[in-house]
Amino acid sequence: MTPKEIRELSAVEIATKIRETRESLLQTRIRKMTGQVEKTHELRTQRKDIARLETILRQKNKAAPAAA
Repeated sequence: MTPKEIRELSAVEIATKIRETRESLLQTRIRKMTGQVEKTHELRTQRKDIARLETILRQKNKAAPAAA
């Protein structure tokens, strides 16, 4: 996901997306340990997606009290 797409989501949707991505990362790690992963770059991509999601969620949470 691009940062622009993430910013369009609500905080609840971002939190849900973080949870889904973490679960997917866990499954990918397990598959890697058993040697079933062909695309090892997916691990890095998922970690970066989680970081992007958490960063934008933090920015939204920080901006929300200031706006209120």
